[in-house]
Amino acid sequence: MKFTENIQQVAALQPDYLGFIFYEKSKRNFEGIIPTFPKIIKKTGVFVNEYLEIVVSLAEEYQLEAIQLHGEESVEYIKELKSQIELSQELYQSEKSKLGKKKIVEIIKVFGIKDQFDFDILKPFLEVVDYFLFDTKGNEKGGNGIHFNWQLLKNYPFSKPFFLSGGIGLDDVEKLQEILQSNLPIYGLDVNSKFEIEPGKKNIELLKKFKNNVITNVVK
Repeated sequence: MKFTENIQQVAALQPDYLGFIFYEKSKRNFEGIIPTFPKIIKKTGVFVNEYLEIVVSLAEEYQLEAIQLHGEESVEYIKELKSQIELSQELYQSEKSKLGKKKIVEIIKVFGIKDQFDFDILKPFLEVVDYFLFDTKGNEKGGNGIHFNWQLLKNYPFSKPFFLSGGIGLDDVEKLQEILQSNLPIYGLDVNSKFEIEPGKKNIELLKKFKNNVITNVVK
């Protein structure tokens, strides 16, 4: 998401997450103020091989509730990120004299897939992330608008839930129905480029149609 009015229009559809890309090389790079929207929607910051200090700073500034790592971030990087976020929250609570429950910031680690994938590389990440996200491996760090071979997911050996991404559009309802009725631990669908008017700006009518089709034909 990138534009204030469009953010509010999409938020009115009540998605579970709204993503904001903090990556200067991306045509969807976000700068500015995130408008207010319902708290049930999780503000998600998307980062690519970013300095830890910058991720933590932006997480605090925008009060992010999820962080999506779209680069080659290591297990050690994620452990340190979680530690620094926790410390940042403790300092913030101390400065504001606020006691209470700490906000949990979810960590989503992205892996690109094309024609083949070795799921064993996920093992070290199982204990440090909340979700995986499987996207199409392409020229861009996401938003390529094409599918990867979903049949490969039948070999997914873990219980860790994941987001399905990669060129999902209105024409995919039948395919989604098939894969969502499998035993795979699919947590959510990540949609983006197939619903864009321009980078970072979504077509609201297409999103409404997709939401209605998914609820009617896929989610039982």
